[in-house]
Amino acid sequence: MNSPAGSPSHSPSKTARRVVVTGIGVVSPLGLTAGETWKNALEGRSGIAKITLFDPTGCSVLFAGEVKGFDFTKPLPAPLNPRPRAEPAEPVTAAGNSKDARKVGRFSHLAQVASLEAYADSGLDAHRATLDPTRLGVNIGVGMGGLPEIEAVYDDFLAKGYKRITPFFITQSIPNLASGMVSIQLDLKGPNLCNTTACTSSAHSIGEALWQIRRGDADVMLAGGSEAVVCKLGIGGFASMRALSTRNDSPETASRPYDRDRDGFVLGEGAAVLVLEEYEHAKKRGAKIYAEVAGYGISADAYHITSPAEGGEGGGRAMDAALKDAGITGFEVDYVNAHGTSTPAGDSEEAFAISKRIDVKKAHVSSTKSMTGHLLGAAGAIEAVFSVLAIRDGKIPPTMNVENLDPACAALGIDFTLGKAVSKPVRYAMSNSFGFGGSNASLVFGKV
Repeated sequence: MNSPAGSPSHSPSKTARRVVVTGIGVVSPLGLTAGETWKNALEGRSGIAKITLFDPTGCSVLFAGEVKGFDFTKPLPAPLNPRPRAEPAEPVTAAGNSKDARKVGRFSHLAQVASLEAYADSGLDAHRATLDPTRLGVNIGVGMGGLPEIEAVYDDFLAKGYKRITPFFITQSIPNLASGMVSIQLDLKGPNLCNTTACTSSAHSIGEALWQIRRGDADVMLAGGSEAVVCKLGIGGFASMRALSTRNDSPETASRPYDRDRDGFVLGEGAAVLVLEEYEHAKKRGAKIYAEVAGYGISADAYHITSPAEGGEGGGRAMDAALKDAGITGFEVDYVNAHGTSTPAGDSEEAFAISKRIDVKKAHVSSTKSMTGHLLGAAGAIEAVFSVLAIRDGKIPPTMNVENLDPACAALGIDFTLGKAVSKPVRYAMSNSFGFGGSNASLVFGKV
């Protein structure tokens, strides 16, 4: 489905070590695999529905983007053998079993399943006997960690005291256990990291993994993000901030970036992981390549605890830095997967910043959060996957649910890819992620 390694498509002078994507894995409100998620995104389907993970009675928000039908113990399509040198080798046949499940939180479960899909997709397993595990690493960003597990343990504590606190409480809760479990399961003995920077977490994880490969700390990094906080405190906390949409009568259309009547984001959960690999390393083993990780830029708003800087100034600087790092101009970008959360201020400010950096007559912009909801710490990773697949397939996923385009957004002349996917060649795609506290990141991917 993907061609073998070709020639890199750009030549920034700062490094000779190039980085490409050789595997992807996704567990999302749109599907339990990358392929299913991508198909449903292109068809404009919604993954948002009434909450089933807990009883939200009494809350102002009754819906979310849940991962439906998820089974941590489901057997893999084929066993994996990441430790071929071990005696005896222990093949991996599933992300875990019922005994394993209680040791870590749901966000770790999601991350492990997405990571195993990405790893299997990369074809690395067939080469593990020749690969040094200390050159293979992982960085999975997590924004909030095991909030549902904290809830459950505290309820037990209140009812039954200290003796009923599970010995797995800490491992269920701390954010870096997603990376830790993937490292253990796949024998990744190189860098083992977790970025926790709110909604920018997984974009930072991908960018930091890019930098680690560039500077020679690793040859392969599994990078992405995971989040699972669809729970009483997660929904209730964001609802109390009035950050969430309250369209309880129509959950599937509640996330409506750029719409005049948008009233907040929709909380989602899921995980997405990309296998990043040094170009020559991938070329040597004949790997299929989805795209090149061409650029990464970061910035801070230094403005407000939750609101973006006026005119998207901080996010704009992250875009500028990513484009410079990629060695291209914004006029070469064909697609922007926007942060686009469906919040009144955020959408228009980002759109303004984007319009100043791309050719609005040529490029398309879309917010896939209109279908997935906002995956918080995993948002940057799933949107990076959508950007990579847009390059591979020449298809741009739509922005859904826009009934009346915000006049401020319409005035910018941007094509927001409303209501229907578009087929067109995509050479460069940019993905934006912004988080509370004024944290910004942009990633640029290029065709190989």
